[in-house]
Amino acid sequence: MKVKKLTEAEIAKALQKLDGWEREGSAIRKLYTFRTFAEGVRFVDGVALEADAADHHPDIDIRYTTVVMTLSTHSAGGLTAKDVTLAEKIDALAG
Repeated sequence: MKVKKLTEAEIAKALQKLDGWEREGSAIRKLYTFRTFAEGVRFVDGVALEADAADHHPDIDIRYTTVVMTLSTHSAGGLTAKDVTLAEKIDALAG
């Protein structure tokens, strides 16, 4: 089943609701900072469970206490509702 890409207006509206997420080309990204490396890895562990449940996986970059999440629906060639939903779930995990 093909997933519909969001329009520019839908992306702008979603970004207004998603605290700290920024547009980067055909993706959205957010940087999270943790007190320790282990906290960041535990956060990524939780994201992995959510991502597997949604069958939608972010690009994840871990640099010591900084974790960057990047979302895009590659099969759709851009941003979809799946990205917005997963971004909301990721934010909930970060607390």
